[in-house]
Amino acid sequence: MEDLERHLDELGDRGLLRRMRLVSGPQGPRVLLDGRPVLLLCSNNYLGLADHRRVREAAVDAARRWGVGAGASRLISGNMTIHRRLEEELAEFKGAERCVLFGSGYLANTGVVAALARPGGVVISDELNHASLVDGCRLAGAETLIYRHADLAHLERRLREAAGRASLIVTDGVFSMDGDVAPLGGIVELARRHGARVLVDEAHGTGAVGPDGRGAAAAAGVAEEVDVVVGTLGKALGSYGAYACCDETTARYLVNSARTLIFSTALPPPAVAAALAALAVVRAEPERVARLARNARLLREGLRAEGVDVAASGTQIVPLVVGSAGAATGASERALERGVFAQAIRPPTVPEGTSRLRLSVMASHTRSELRQAARAVAESLPPGKLSRPEAPLEGRAIAAAA
Repeated sequence: MEDLERHLDELGDRGLLRRMRLVSGPQGPRVLLDGRPVLLLCSNNYLGLADHRRVREAAVDAARRWGVGAGASRLISGNMTIHRRLEEELAEFKGAERCVLFGSGYLANTGVVAALARPGGVVISDELNHASLVDGCRLAGAETLIYRHADLAHLERRLREAAGRASLIVTDGVFSMDGDVAPLGGIVELARRHGARVLVDEAHGTGAVGPDGRGAAAAAGVAEEVDVVVGTLGKALGSYGAYACCDETTARYLVNSARTLIFSTALPPPAVAAALAALAVVRAEPERVARLARNARLLREGLRAEGVDVAASGTQIVPLVVGSAGAATGASERALERGVFAQAIRPPTVPEGTSRLRLSVMASHTRSELRQAARAVAESLPPGKLSRPEAPLEGRAIAAAA
């Protein structure tokens, strides 16, 4: 136990000690945080569907009809009709032949990457990819090559290094800590030229960007050329779980090879039903996606009016880089004192020297709430700390892998 205490002390000394805050009530624009009412500005409930009436009722009805658990892996006895229904709806929404459900976004990414990147091959990963993609690369039998963030020239050099070997390019569609979008048109073109597969993680794109919320690949016009699109049910769709959309052959292969699918209990029916209902709302009310984009624009404009540099983000994720872990934590606490919960993001989630407040808006935020948030956050930031320092490639890759 002493070694664990010593490690915790070291984390505290470096400003990296974490604790869980208690949110009372449903996820919404405003919540009770540790008993205090605050404006929530760090949730991934982008479309406000986690507490939507139709979504909640669908979960309740599913619990009554199918029970609260699936009972087993989908390959044992846990594959239920409601799982198949959601897969069919997601495949249609994404324009794919097939869809395979997974227990979470982490399980989907680690399972799919490890299954597709086999011994003798190469997996080529953006340096700022989510930890689940990084860990998928670690679990894969293939060699991993990292390319500089969104750098197509460096990606092409990596593809040349991999010449003659089966290659898989993996990238976030919308990067979760930076809010920028991968250059998917260029990535697909390079993949086609070099005979590589492409996997895009649309966790923060599905329901948030692209035509009717169909994601970054659809926004780039390359949805049909991406080999595998992974996404979550627990962000814009307000539920829990994940999926991989692909062609028929790849889907059959994943069912037989993705260990995180084979050896995990299937998603609970209420979560699946909630995601089905949420997807129906997204398709029936595309104005929610437009409202999310409008709210993101309003927040950025409000921050700029307060003199804050909002960098290059054009999505619902607005990162404010302040530098050290202590500076980010201090800014977060000051914002909380002003009634806004804006979480500090520190290493290893982001590279050293780039700790930040990661702001994320919801379609359900009001204009006045976003004005309040911009003012409170601006007053909480340390002066002169809104640069966007670049860490060297090795440092950023290590941070992403940690």
